[in-house]
Amino acid sequence: MPEPGRFIVFEGGEASGKSTQAGRLASRLSALLTREPGGTPLGEAIRPLALERTQGEIDSRTELLLMVAARSEHVAALIRPTLEVGRHVVCDRFNGSTIAYQGYGRGLPIEDVLVACELATNGCEPDLNILLDIDAATARARRPTPDDAIESAGELFHLRVRAGFLAVAAADPDTWAVIDAHGDIDAVEEAVVRTVFERLGIAVD
Repeated sequence: MPEPGRFIVFEGGEASGKSTQAGRLASRLSALLTREPGGTPLGEAIRPLALERTQGEIDSRTELLLMVAARSEHVAALIRPTLEVGRHVVCDRFNGSTIAYQGYGRGLPIEDVLVACELATNGCEPDLNILLDIDAATARARRPTPDDAIESAGELFHLRVRAGFLAVAAADPDTWAVIDAHGDIDAVEEAVVRTVFERLGIAVD
């Protein structure tokens, strides 16, 4: 049996650079790059329902359940099998986003959100969560026009989301690392690479 791969997740608010940094790290690690909601045919079908509201507005609990339904399939069909054959996985969003967005942002009870996440992941947890942290003004400047229903939820919502991410990271410093994402892309990338080496012992090419 090969040694299991390591599971690295990028978390953060809108326009924090998650997708860019996830792609760069996955390329340097020759890891599987995936995203949430998405990553599987079912997840990609759920994505427009949850983010673009293709079927109209939905209740916050419905939003939560869509997110964790996509995650359950993602873990079972893609993430866990990839890790088991010894390949690293880099994912853009996971449980942390659900806690921050649907819990802190939407105001759903955190305990309910945690139960839903635990059911979906079935024990599959990231080895490292990298939180790319930026303030609201920087996020607005980077992406002045929202692309989807969550991005357009309003400034107070996104302030709650940021506070939620920071609270989750502070409560679990062993598996979370917070990186200041205000710098240029290359500087943030090097901070990510250092963090991966320091936390997981993985040398990045």
